[in-house]
Formats: sequence, structure tokens, C-alpha cells
Amino acid sequence: MGKPVEMKLRREERERLESIVGSHRSEIRDVFRAKIILLASKGKINQDIATEMKTSRQTVSLWKSRFLRERLEGLKDRAGRGRKRKYNSLKINTIVEKTLTTVPCNGTHWSTRSLAKESDVSHMTIHRIWRAHELKPHLVRTFKLSNDKHFVEKLQDVVGLYLNPPEHALVLCVDEKSQIQALDRTQPGLPIKKGRCGTMTYDYKRNGTTTLFAALNMLNGVVIGECMKRHRHQEYLMFLRKIDREIPGKLDLHLIVDNYGTHKHPKVRKWLSKHLRFHVHFIPTSCSWLNMVERFFSELTTKRIRRGIFRSVMELISAIDEYLELHNGTAKPFVWNKTADTIMTKLTPLYSMINR
Repeated sequence: MGKPVEMKLRREERERLESIVGSHRSEIRDVFRAKIILLASKGKINQDIATEMKTSRQTVSLWKSRFLRERLEGLKDRAGRGRKRKYNSLKINTIVEKTLTTVPCNGTHWSTRSLAKESDVSHMTIHRIWRAHELKPHLVRTFKLSNDKHFVEKLQDVVGLYLNPPEHALVLCVDEKSQIQALDRTQPGLPIKKGRCGTMTYDYKRNGTTTLFAALNMLNGVVIGECMKRHRHQEYLMFLRKIDREIPGKLDLHLIVDNYGTHKHPKVRKWLSKHLRFHVHFIPTSCSWLNMVERFFSELTTKRIRRGIFRSVMELISAIDEYLELHNGTAKPFVWNKTADTIMTKLTPLYSMINR
């Protein structure tokens, strides 16, 4: 048996080969070839490598010789290898065009099998074409564009407060999270364990609701919150008085609110007219994403409410109060980065499409 050919690897080559072997995303054939070269670099002969890799000596010799001639490039497949494409570009373009511009007569979108039957190809061919062209007819995303006549003015006003807040003032994002349900499960669930997620029944018992009034301080992320039974203008006025008590009287308060009728009630307007440090800024209609307190509501729902078990409304309110206390203890502000011009640049093409 002859002396093995010395296989010396440069540092970057070894790192690349070890990266291929260690990555779970690497293809099996690439891992196989990389292991052969790494074993050869340790001085092992072809027969020992073949035995360890469960292949033939000829295969080991092939990849070693390719590597010695072309280094890492030699481990790649040769151009033209594999099964030749069965369908020409015209057929593929026809399938792509049909996916984009038509729907089946008995459905709202194409599936791989329905389009395969229509195009006289296999469903795996359709799957490969869709994947290559990043087409996903089975998915749809929802959207809502504001039809507010003063959309631009309100957008600039609110975003201006986020990016350049006035001096000697606080910006508060105010809203209600209404109809928070105190839900109990009909049966006890199973806890999480290794290899299995936690479980809970899909049905539930309703034990009442509460409404959380919240004001997010954009300066430090602290939230002033209070749960109430209803969300009428009476409760909203109570919450405004709470804000007035808890924030020093020398600071002006700029409130960002939505267009819910409670916020525009005559008695609310009358109260605001007597408390001149309150300045109300309404977001455009259908633009809840513009009110940053919604970001806090999302975290509250995800982290504390959605998977919680509450046997009474009082249990639910206690859980919310506890979450508020812990949140405020380590509060960090939510940071707004987009300018009004950036947002309008993105939305303008969408408005032009729906107004055709």
C-alpha cells in the first residue's frame, strides 16, 4: 500500500470545511466531500477514509485529486450535471403568468395540484416553479389604508411629536384596551416538558370583562394605567383626571389619541378647555399603528393575558396591575424611527393602486 499523498490545508480552507460539516443547513453531498478532505488532512490513507465514510477508495481518490487541483472549487458539482430541464422557458413563463393573473373556476387561488392539472405537468413541477419565482398563492396579507381627508397633516403632526417632542412637555400615547375577557379553561392543561409544548383546551369559560385605560410616556416608557368596567366618556374623564394628578402641573401634556367617539365627547372637550396644559392630537382614521401605546397592548396580551387563566374579573385586574408595576419598574421607551416623508414614500404607490 503506497504512502498517502500529503494534504495540507490553509487556515481559511480548514475553517470553511469545518463550517460546512458543522452547519445543519449544508447539503449532504457537501458535508460528505468536506469530511473526506478533513480526514485526508490528518494523514489517513484512502482505504481508512473509505471505510469510515462508507464509500469506495475510488470516490475518496476522486475528491482528493480534485481538491489538490482546484482547492475548494474542486468540491463543487461540474456544470451540466444532473437531469436536464424538461420544460422550456416559454412553458415556465406561461405557468407563472397564469399563477399571477388567473384563478381557478371553482376557487379563489391556485394550488399546486389544480394548476398542475390545468397545465398538464406534475404538481412537483409547479412547486419548483413557484419556489424559484417566490410565488405563494396560498398566502394573503391583510391591510387597511386610511381614507382620512387630513391624513398627511395628522401624520406629520404625530410623527413630529415622536421625533422632535416640544420642550417642557410630555408626549403621552393614550388609548383603551376594551373588552379584555377573564377566561378560564374547561380542563387543566399539561405543562411544558422536554420534547413537548404546554397544552390548554381550545374551549373556555367567560367570567366577565374589563377595560384598561393606558397612557404611555414616550420619554421613559412608563405607563399610567387603570382598569374600569366600561369605556364611556365618564370613565375617560376619570382617567384624564388621574393623568392630571400623577404628572407635575408645570409640564404641558400632548395626548396622542384615536378617533373613538369617547375622546370627542362634548363633556370631554369642555373639561379639556378648562385644563389648558392638555393638547390633544388625533391620529388619522384606520391608523392604530401610529399610536405607540398599541405596542404596549401587544406585549401585555402576548406575555400576560392570552395564555392566562382567570376565574374572575378581579383576578384579571390583579394580573394586569401586577404587569404594569413590573413593567414600570424596568421601563424602556419605545423608539419611533420613521419620518413622515419615509412613510408617505411607502404609502403613495399603494394609494395610487387602489384609486385607479
